[in-house]
Order: sequence, then C-alpha cells, then structure tokens
Amino acid sequence: MSTLTFAMRDSSTMVRRQLKRLLRYPSMTVQLIATPVIILFLFVYVLGGTLGDGLGGGRSTYVNYVVPGILLMAAATAATGTAVMVATDMTEGIIARFRTMRISRASVLTGHVVGSVVQQLLGMAVLIGIALAIGFRPNATAAEWLAATGMLTLFAVAITWLSVALGLKSPTPEAAGNAPMPLILLPFLGSGFVPTDSMPTALRWFAEYQPFTPIMETVRGLLLGTPIGNSAAIATAWCVGIAAVSYLWAKNIFNKA
Repeated sequence: MSTLTFAMRDSSTMVRRQLKRLLRYPSMTVQLIATPVIILFLFVYVLGGTLGDGLGGGRSTYVNYVVPGILLMAAATAATGTAVMVATDMTEGIIARFRTMRISRASVLTGHVVGSVVQQLLGMAVLIGIALAIGFRPNATAAEWLAATGMLTLFAVAITWLSVALGLKSPTPEAAGNAPMPLILLPFLGSGFVPTDSMPTALRWFAEYQPFTPIMETVRGLLLGTPIGNSAAIATAWCVGIAAVSYLWAKNIFNKA
C-alpha cells in the first residue's frame, strides 16, 4: 500500500478510537451539549422577553436572533473537551506508545480533529432540534441550510485545530481545560446575543472585528434571511486562517514533543 493509503487507514482507526471514547464517557458529551442548551433556555425564557422587545419583537423574535450565537458557543464548548483529551494523551504516555508502532504520526491528531468535529455537529444538531421545539423558525431553503451547515463545519474544523494546539501546548489536562475558555465568551462579545450597534464604541469596534461576529452573521443570514453583506467572505477567511495557523502550530508542537 502507498504512504497515503497507510495514512488514511491509520487516521480512520484513530477516528474510531475517538468516537469510542465518546461512547465510553457519555457524561462528558452530555455535559458539553447540556451547557449550551441551558444557556439557550436562560436567554430565551428569562431574558428573551426584554431583549426581544429591544429588537422590535418579543421572545419569539429573540429566539431566532440568539440561536446562531449559541451554536458557535456549543462548538467552542465541545472543543474544550478536545483540548483536554489531547493533553491527556500527551501526559499519560499513549503518544509515546504510538510512536513505537508503525502508524502515521499525522493520524493521531487527525483522529482527534475528525472525532471532535463529528461531536460538535451532533451537538449543534441537538441544539437546533431543541431550538425548533421552543420557537426557532428559520425560513432557509435546502441550499441555504446546506450553506449554513458548511459554514458551521468549517468553523468547527478551525476551532478544533486551535484546541488541539492548545491541548498539545498545555502541561496538564487541567490547564488544557482552561486554555480554550475565552473562545466560549466571544459570542457574548460579538453579535451573538445583542446587536453590536447597541454597544459602547470601544466594545462595538472589538465586537465587529473579532472572528465570531461575521460567522454568526453569515449563519443568521442564511437561516433567517437577514442581510449578510461581506460577512460570508470574512467568515470564510477567518476560519481558513485559524485552521491553517493552528494546524501548523499543532504539527510543530507534536513533532517536537
């Protein structure tokens, strides 16, 4: 078999390993899904009436507005678990064991990334299902749903590679669990929960130019028909840039370890 065939075979084995870990430790998966769902309920049922009035509607208007931001928060929450699993592998000696075996070195990281992306997409699907049950009403066509899924998948790949790099860089699994935490806050500091034009000038500038805002605006526009403008191009550039830089960073750390 060719080198590429070996790499693909080994990568598929590592992906199965990650998916089996999710099945063996369901409490982590439940926790990573439950946290965004709780935040969804909190903002819709506790704050949604008041915030929805500010958008010119009510709670039903606000649930449509807030879902894209919580989808990104769900992905960032799951990526935190990925950083912990990577750091655990690095500190418990399994990576040293893998290096004594005739397997593709790249397959170890590939398994983490693909397994995490699958977990994130499943988590976002559950979140969308719950959102639909409490009043989320997208008007997207099949093509727009497909485009929104593509954007969310690209975002998941980017944030997962970043979390893998942070996990490799962290000295302990505990430190790895804290490293990606700022990513969970970015939807709050963007257009995830309120429009950016309601913010003070300095915060509005940060909110409009940080990477999560164009991604949320793109997903919101695709699902709900709001104006997208150049957000899709900016969002794609951010995702590709973060994924590329994080991949190179992770690869460099892993090869030196």
